[in-house]
Amino acid sequence: MLQVVLAASICTKGGKAVISRQFRDMTRARIESLLASFPKLVPTGTQHTTVETADVRFVYQPLEDLYILLITNKASNILQDNETLHLFARVVSDMCRSADEREILKNAFELLGAFDEIVSYGYREQVNLIQVKNVLEMESHEEKIQEIIARNKEAEAKEELKRRAKQLEMQRREQQRRAGAGGSNSYLGGGVTGYSPVPRFEAPQATPSRSTSSPAPSASRTPAFKGSGMKLGSKKTKQAELLDALGGDVLAATAAMDLSTPSSPTPAAAEPPAALQSERGSLPEVEHESVHIAIKEHINLELLRDGGVQSMEIKGDMNLLISDSDFAHVRLVLSPPSTDFTGNSLQFKQHPNVAKFTPGQERVVALKDPSRPFPVGQSLAVLKWRYAGTDESIVPLSINCWPSPSNDGTCEVSIEYELENENITLYDAVISIPLPAGSYPTVTSHTGDWSLDPSSHSLAWSVPRIAPDDDSKSGSLIFTVGGDDAGAFFPVEVAFVAQGSLAGIDVASVAKVGAGAGGEEPVFSIDSMVVADQYLVI
Repeated sequence: MLQVVLAASICTKGGKAVISRQFRDMTRARIESLLASFPKLVPTGTQHTTVETADVRFVYQPLEDLYILLITNKASNILQDNETLHLFARVVSDMCRSADEREILKNAFELLGAFDEIVSYGYREQVNLIQVKNVLEMESHEEKIQEIIARNKEAEAKEELKRRAKQLEMQRREQQRRAGAGGSNSYLGGGVTGYSPVPRFEAPQATPSRSTSSPAPSASRTPAFKGSGMKLGSKKTKQAELLDALGGDVLAATAAMDLSTPSSPTPAAAEPPAALQSERGSLPEVEHESVHIAIKEHINLELLRDGGVQSMEIKGDMNLLISDSDFAHVRLVLSPPSTDFTGNSLQFKQHPNVAKFTPGQERVVALKDPSRPFPVGQSLAVLKWRYAGTDESIVPLSINCWPSPSNDGTCEVSIEYELENENITLYDAVISIPLPAGSYPTVTSHTGDWSLDPSSHSLAWSVPRIAPDDDSKSGSLIFTVGGDDAGAFFPVEVAFVAQGSLAGIDVASVAKVGAGAGGEEPVFSIDSMVVADQYLVI
């Protein structure tokens, strides 16, 4: 017998509905009538959990001062009904601190979402409590990530303002020091003591800095904003010479440098490449057609330095943007899977108005009601997916970092990368290798570009593009640095944006449905993007 759940409800002992979710077409008046009649049917002094009318069956369970019940057809399997009811009750107990009416109403939205995950179109889904919780948590994960990113950007902006304010103050004091050393005729109106107050410093963007009549050439203009702070002489320290040469073939004389009096690093050296200032970076732009599909995935990955995957999570979403009302009634047919995701490894979740995939058939994204159109001029999230596992075949980029300590107190580090997932092309890849404290590297061989990041004391290896169809698919870098601790070069951190989909999600075709089917086929565009939120070799 088929189990058909008509509705899942929580009501008071008097039959008043608190929340109710209908899985088949039933009017509100019909549901309220059934719930009002339910308490009169419950026998007293018995332990039965089911009662029947001429049309439906009530499967119920007391929930403190309330009832949680399923309204099913009379042909359903009572054992399956009881199992489904128990799962509903566990979800309510897990999501609500107490089973009273106020708490139920407070969490009504989340409860109804959980009910939809348990029963679809009246039929029980093969899920358990943990799977339901995972799906509900995935709904808010993107929002949490964006909040964290926003907070980090705000904190970075505050720190940058403090740093610049401190630098401007140091420059102002340097001007005052030089003004005081210029003698009685150094500034107009200096008086007997030769002292003249220095005007308030204004940012160079707003007004040009004021020149003075001091005979000292170094005081004739404001020091450049990109300076490394207060310098008390024209001679550069060895550390400054090192940082000035970060962009080219440098460090030939590193071994002879005396780093006993390092100066502050220049701000420019600590800034990331310009392509990484925005999330999209150098990723090619896609021209929007009448039907535009945006596919975006985020990856969090930890690789073990000796091989293998510690943890990996991929989360993706598909957004549909229709700009022409003639193509508002469409269906998207996804391409067959191109990766080894099997079974329940890749979990899908559709928008509540979008039909779920039919097992064993091609994956189609379409509205449950074909007569309804998609919104026009508004981006709609129609599909989400998630993968969590340790399958090495899915790793997009493998990193092999191999430190080799020598007997002379130095260490030669060989690091190489190789693109493993040919569904994607990487852009703006930056591989950051930590360096031992107080040591600076001598690079002997490298693919792409490299620089030093003084803020984290690491070597940043940059590769603009890594594609599966050219020589950039793999590359290597070799450098020598002081120190013999192999663990000092970990964790290696990787940042990139990519074109494509790690999960192999793609749209094969877009077709009209309903009354307009058979006419002009929609022209569609696809923008697929992967962002590395955290990518480490530990």
